[in-house]
Amino acid sequence: MRDLENKVAVITGAASGIGRGMAEAFVDAGMRVVLSDVEEAALLSTTAGLRDRGADVHAVVTDVSKAADVTSLAASTLGKYGAVHVLCNNAGVYAGSKPSWESTPDDWAWILGVNLMGVVHGIQAFLPAMIEQDEDAHIVNTASVAGLMTGGSLYGATKSAVVALSETIHLELVGGGHKPRVSVLCPGLVDTNIFHSQRNRPARFPDAGPFPGGWSTEAARKAFKLGTSPRTIGERVIEAMREERFYVLTHPEWAEHIRHRTTQILSGDAPTLLPPPGT
Repeated sequence: MRDLENKVAVITGAASGIGRGMAEAFVDAGMRVVLSDVEEAALLSTTAGLRDRGADVHAVVTDVSKAADVTSLAASTLGKYGAVHVLCNNAGVYAGSKPSWESTPDDWAWILGVNLMGVVHGIQAFLPAMIEQDEDAHIVNTASVAGLMTGGSLYGATKSAVVALSETIHLELVGGGHKPRVSVLCPGLVDTNIFHSQRNRPARFPDAGPFPGGWSTEAARKAFKLGTSPRTIGERVIEAMREERFYVLTHPEWAEHIRHRTTQILSGDAPTLLPPPGT
C-alpha cells in the first residue's frame, strides 16, 4: 500500500506510546486518522495536539476488550470518513511479572481481553468493510519481540497469540484473493508507558499486587526511557505497509534471541534464555 495521501487510518491505543507515534507519522504522510483509546483525557490531549498541526483526526473513546465498543468505533469511523484503509490494532497492557501460576484469573482476563481479544474485535469489526471496499488496505497488529522469543509469562503468551493470529489472517486474505494485507509489529524496547498499564486496569479485574522479586516499575521506566522513540516505530510501520512486509522487526539486536528459540524448537531442546542484548 504505497499511496497513503488522504487514506483513513484507525489506531487503537493511540493516546500515547507507539499508537501516538504511528498517529504522528500517519498524519505527516497525509492520512486522516481515527484515534481511539480507553484513557479519555490523554486521547483528547493527543487529538488536540494533532489538530493544532492541521491534522484531520477524529477521536473515539474505546475499550478494545469490549466487542460493542470496537463495533461502535467502526461505525463512527465509517460515519465520519466513509471508508477505512489502515487498521492498527495496537492497544496493549502489561499485567506484571509474576510466575504464571501466581497470576490471578483477573490478571489473565484483563491482559487477554486487551492484547488478544482487542485484536480479534478489531478484525471482526473492520475487516469485512475493508474487504468490501475492494481497495488497497492494510492491517497492522502490534505484538512484540516477546511474541517471537522464549518467556514473557502472560504478556509473552498474548503477544505470541497475536503473531499466530496475524499469520492466519494473512493466509486467509491471500488465499481468498482479497486486497487487504497484514503486518505484525514486533518491537523491542520502546519509550512507552507500558509498565504503567495499571492506571487503566478496570475495577472489574482487581489487582492482587506485585510479585516480590519482579521487575519494579522504577527499573522498567528507566529501561524503557532508553528505548526507541514511538515516532521512529511509526515511520517503520509506514515503510512496512508500503513494502507489504509481514514481520516488522524494529530492533535487530534481538535477532539472535529469535534464532536461538527457533533452533531449540527444531532440535527439540528445552527452552533456555540468552542474556538481554548489551549485557
